Amino acid sequence: MWKILCLVSILSLVISVSNSIAQGKKSTKLIRIGIAQTLSRPDLDADAKGFEKALSEAGFKEGIRIRFDRQNAKGSRATAQTIAQKFLHEELDLIHSIGALTSQTLVKRVKDIPIVFSSVSDPVREGLVPKTSLPGKSTGTNVTGVSDRWPVRAQFEMSTRFIPRAKKWGTIYNARDLDSIAHIKEMRASAKRLGVELIEAKVSIRGEVMQAVQSLSGRVQAIHLTHDHTVASAFEVIVKVCNEKKIPLFTGDILSVPRGAIAAYGLDYFLIGVSAGRKAVRILTGENPGDIPWGRAEKLSLVVNEKAAKAQGIFIPLDLLKKADKVIEH
Repeated sequence: MWKILCLVSILSLVISVSNSIAQGKKSTKLIRIGIAQTLSRPDLDADAKGFEKALSEAGFKEGIRIRFDRQNAKGSRATAQTIAQKFLHEELDLIHSIGALTSQTLVKRVKDIPIVFSSVSDPVREGLVPKTSLPGKSTGTNVTGVSDRWPVRAQFEMSTRFIPRAKKWGTIYNARDLDSIAHIKEMRASAKRLGVELIEAKVSIRGEVMQAVQSLSGRVQAIHLTHDHTVASAFEVIVKVCNEKKIPLFTGDILSVPRGAIAAYGLDYFLIGVSAGRKAVRILTGENPGDIPWGRAEKLSLVVNEKAAKAQGIFIPLDLLKKADKVIEH
């Protein structure tokens, strides 16, 4: 009898230990997050870093509580489709999609995994959120996120504060880019409201940018560039002409200020990623993505470049220097 009791006790102990080990393994299972980036570019790279920073600060540290599967479509729709197919076959807990291409592809194909998009200018046009879902509203689907739609009116108005006397402003854009066209429409409305003339130069490829900026020389008192990837890819060409012709150059992209623009009042893409990461944390802690409102990035930063101002022949007003979040002096 005593031997039987001993055997039963040992068996119970073995089962208890086994259950504890199994429970421990279950509790330490890593959360799997797929990261799909449209392409490598400074703004999107900053977004990705901000997202991971927000998760880490909330206790979701890589290798301890979560595991990332990082994928880059490199601007290819076919690669984006492959990434979507890969994510569908993996047991992911959440997907973060950066940029319009991967976001559009994933939202079309993935319906059962929470998706947090970011750095998408027009989520409604791209089909990421219902047409009835305005910024600040929930989607009722498996999707939420953060739009990087530029606040064109505020940006253009800020640029005009640097040179109040300038009544003729130039801009360059790709007339085939839907995002650019939408931003230019807002610039036209802002110019009318401000009582200034907007002179436009259109391009279709990077190689036409030099001719476009030269065509504005002598016709404008300053240039303001809005959201346009074609123009941004030839930014150094624009800076060179503006320095030579003493045309003050402004933009809505804060990353372009160190490259030679006088100033930008724009979005910090690292903070866009942080906002997306905070939405992801809410999902990972139990909230339904369809109940979490999507929205636009709201925090704007003013960055000014005194060296560029000198090269292009103006002095930055003291009040704007004081207002600036960052001043580049050399």
